[in-house]
Amino acid sequence: MRDAMIKGLENAEERRETGENRQPQPAAAVIRLEDVAVRYRVAHEQIRTLKEYAIRALKRRVTYNEFYALDGVSLEVYAGEVFGVVGRNGAGKSTLLRLIAQVMRPTRGRVWRKGRVAPLLELGAGFHDELTGRENIFLNGALIGYTRAEILRLFDEIVEFAELGNFIDTPLRNLSSGMTARLGFAVATAAHPDILIVDEVLSVGDERFKQKCTSRIESFRRNGATILLVSHSADLVKSICNRAVWLERGKVRAIDRAAEVVQMYEQQG
Repeated sequence: MRDAMIKGLENAEERRETGENRQPQPAAAVIRLEDVAVRYRVAHEQIRTLKEYAIRALKRRVTYNEFYALDGVSLEVYAGEVFGVVGRNGAGKSTLLRLIAQVMRPTRGRVWRKGRVAPLLELGAGFHDELTGRENIFLNGALIGYTRAEILRLFDEIVEFAELGNFIDTPLRNLSSGMTARLGFAVATAAHPDILIVDEVLSVGDERFKQKCTSRIESFRRNGATILLVSHSADLVKSICNRAVWLERGKVRAIDRAAEVVQMYEQQG
């Protein structure tokens, strides 16, 4: 009996050393929101000029409606997962992504993130119509946070992905919206980020372009990037997201596996 106990302890120790008996560790959080709220103030009456606003403000005749785009939102997103955000228009989805991208600050609560972020909140944001595609690559890349050396290193890859070819030195005003969308996506995703934020941009462009964008997002996921995705496509959220959050009027209705959250959202109608 004593020999059997000793043998069992030796086997257990061997399993611990080889990792056979080790429990998998949960992924670390790279995004955390704690009781976050965003409050907007909207004037009751339409004020057409700054002068009119100043006069009304001095006379204390400006009255506001207040509403919360987000109210009491708490969640965590873990390293390497694809996290979906679903909800109706006005539910607070884009506001949530802007907070995480640090485009804006919360009225209340704490937003924390770790790693380099590539926000795709609007394809072509920061582009200038009078500049060429080449010049816009350097302009937009600098706004995103690339150094000049990084842009030079990634330039050929950006042009190839955007499929602009001979049009790269054409002013942006002469390019189609599809070309601009391709260029915006190519610049934003040229360097592999730690966190990729995608807000409905996959609804832009033709099916071939959407598939190309989806393939690049999949490659980021395989390489361990964390992805936040807002989409009205239930099939897309279910197919590529691990978990999802359902927002309704600025509040969290559910956080769970993507398929289950989408099912609850669709059943609610």
